[in-house]
Amino acid sequence: MKKEVVIAGAGLVGSLLSIYLSKRGYKVKLYERRPDMRKETMSAGRSINLALSDRGLLALEKVGLSDEIKKIAIPMHGRYIHNADGTTAFQPYGKEGQFINSVSRATLNCKLMDLAEQHGTEIFFDHKCDTIDWENNTIHFELPNSQQKKEEFDLLFGADGAFSATRLQHQLQHPKFEYHQYYIDCGYKELTIPPTPSGEFAMEVNALHIWPRKDYMLIALPNLDKTFTCTLFFPYEGKFSFEKLDTEEKVKVFFETNFADAVPLMPDYINEFFTNPTSSLVTVKCYPWVRKDKFALIGDAAHAIVPFFGQGMNCGFEDCRVLDELIDKYSENWETILEEYQELRKPDGDAIADMAIANFTEMRDKTADPVFLLQKKIEARIHEKHPDKWIPAYSQVTFSPQIRYSTAYNNALRQEIIMQHVMLKPGIAEKWDSEEIEKLILEKVSRR
Repeated sequence: MKKEVVIAGAGLVGSLLSIYLSKRGYKVKLYERRPDMRKETMSAGRSINLALSDRGLLALEKVGLSDEIKKIAIPMHGRYIHNADGTTAFQPYGKEGQFINSVSRATLNCKLMDLAEQHGTEIFFDHKCDTIDWENNTIHFELPNSQQKKEEFDLLFGADGAFSATRLQHQLQHPKFEYHQYYIDCGYKELTIPPTPSGEFAMEVNALHIWPRKDYMLIALPNLDKTFTCTLFFPYEGKFSFEKLDTEEKVKVFFETNFADAVPLMPDYINEFFTNPTSSLVTVKCYPWVRKDKFALIGDAAHAIVPFFGQGMNCGFEDCRVLDELIDKYSENWETILEEYQELRKPDGDAIADMAIANFTEMRDKTADPVFLLQKKIEARIHEKHPDKWIPAYSQVTFSPQIRYSTAYNNALRQEIIMQHVMLKPGIAEKWDSEEIEKLILEKVSRR
């Protein structure tokens, strides 16, 4: 008998997981706290774009959805840097033909919910998880107008995001639950670059635009409607911060000083700055994720990360793929499946969380640093000549789904130590592409 599955959270990961399980013949019920977003107008400033890369695409491909999702995505082949002095530079993400994809969270979520229903999943909206009775395998929901609903389950997945209600119920009734959450010192606010008067994209479309400014940055990702969704990552407090920009004049002066080439493209940025919410950025690490054969956390509920490596969604989608492969491996022995799922994915979730925070510094500070750019140029050359010996950290994470996040993290630490030695070589700027430097790197790689 197939287990009856309940999934809490109809976001990206919950919707995809329901498709995986429905295709295997499970009866799946998907419960969502919010109203049906397909019938609602998205609130301003909440449309944050996502970067769909190879890990996420592989997970979609496994259930035959990658071609469908590519229709609502825009390829981005690299970073388009807007320097403070008005110059620009393009930095490819990887080798020719490698790219990530800009996709609207809301558009993708709606698409996945449509596909989930087509595969037989029942979705219930306006159902807020209230309590879970672990002895009797029931989850209780609070509905509008103070109504209550009880649902029995054989198997429950908590896919209800960074502030997961199912995780809280699991935590409160577990004697040794470990939980860590921490916020970075920056929040984010969304702004918009509309199409040009002729209806075209206002900037290069196939790129992720970044205005790196040391302690803060602005980024922009393209949308299918020819707009760009911009996100300002900015300190809460300090000399340049949300706290200080408290008048229209201060916002105007700040943007014209720091993002001069973006200002003419954002006619409504001052109004959006004060109207759109300021949101926080949290990392969550916890353990354990599972309860015997009947419960598991998945996606952000298990491992919320900051967005600076573009891997939050990709990591959650990879959770679904790994879980599906374990169902094949263990013939639906769910206690063993969930135990190994946790054993595999917990170190990977921790690794990409740490890499995402490190990448924040890289994006806002180092992408405009000549020494950093030279280092990346050297790494790209070694990778091109010796792809079996050196893969840049970004490529391991973004374009190499066969490499676990935890492996990529450890590889990146080792490679960074090597490169720090290399960058100290006298005259490195002149001989970066010499045989001497190549030999030096290969020697250090072989020693490690």
